[in-house]
Amino acid sequence: MSDSDLTKGTRLCKYLAEAGVASRRGASRLIEAGRVCIDGQPAAHSDRVFGSSQVTLDGEPLYPAQAKTYFLYHKPVGIDCRLRPDDPYSLIHHLPADLRLFPAGRLDKDSRGLLLLTNDGELTQRLMHPDFHHEKGYLITLNKAPKPGDIAAIAAGLDYGEGPTRPCRIAVATDNSHSTEDSSTHRVRMWLTQGKKRQIRRLWRARGYLVVDLLRESIQSLTLGELGEGQIRALNETERLTLLAALGQK
Repeated sequence: MSDSDLTKGTRLCKYLAEAGVASRRGASRLIEAGRVCIDGQPAAHSDRVFGSSQVTLDGEPLYPAQAKTYFLYHKPVGIDCRLRPDDPYSLIHHLPADLRLFPAGRLDKDSRGLLLLTNDGELTQRLMHPDFHHEKGYLITLNKAPKPGDIAAIAAGLDYGEGPTRPCRIAVATDNSHSTEDSSTHRVRMWLTQGKKRQIRRLWRARGYLVVDLLRESIQSLTLGELGEGQIRALNETERLTLLAALGQK
């Protein structure tokens, strides 16, 4: 905590993110749920943390500024990205026991592919917020071959009931990498810079298609590569520096 933090205090959401508890958005949910206390009293969003403050989550003390760590995880279908210890399908049961990590963005339980796991709340905020226009890539298998007109409509931005989506890039897939299908005629790749709830599935449903399989292949410069389903690995130094530079961090 810097000297200025000692006199002015640190915003509670920022403190929780730096402690590796959750992203700032996730920290807000923890505060709203009454799970965070400062010096024994239930905390509010407007509270600030000072050098002498004791912050607890579910009664357990928290400490700021853990060493920042970054991992890639190939999430299988059936794993829920919400960190709920009482849920046997929760991602929390697949994380290293000695590290406090959270996903920088989620994948639906019925989707699979690349997750970035970290305790860097600032990076997570930048990666998840649509204003920063960071790109994520997906391989999608549909129940039938997509028509050029439908591809163009979705790529241009489509309103499926919650306002128009941001334009995106779409290309018909021409290889069988990571495929669950024998034929590539029903598969497309999409690169999005926003992530509304179940956005890809809802976009295709609006044009009369069913998403049979959804695989996230990339997050910015990070890719699945040879990472097998269910496997986890730390970012190497080149990956870490490239990602931080792309997100405006050092």
